Amino acid sequence: MLLSEYHAELAEVIGRYAHTDLIVGSELTVDARTSKLGVIKGALVFADGARLFFTEYVDTRYRLEKLTYSYHCQDADASMLFRYDNAAHKPALSYACHKHLTSGEIIEASVPELSSVLDEVMERYVL
Repeated sequence: MLLSEYHAELAEVIGRYAHTDLIVGSELTVDARTSKLGVIKGALVFADGARLFFTEYVDTRYRLEKLTYSYHCQDADASMLFRYDNAAHKPALSYACHKHLTSGEIIEASVPELSSVLDEVMERYVL
């Protein structure tokens, strides 16, 4: 898979969720290092002012691999709702992939897909 193909897939995912009218703004950029390696960044704004910022450093040479990633969701007041990432911590965590909760707790979590993160955000709007 080419990096441009993965970028197009992410744009399609965002487009599907944008049809809910809950996403009022979006930005998606790619910084290609090669045709199969690069950084994809995005920012989504929701109708209530919440925001989702994400960055993926991906390698698509053999399979899609997220070398580093971050999905940070915050409310309109910039208070964190949740964050997935694989950044190193001090003191070190016993797992690389994790999720930060509003409570400050950090739990182990698998590498998320953008669609699953958007599903989690959308759960806030279900009545």
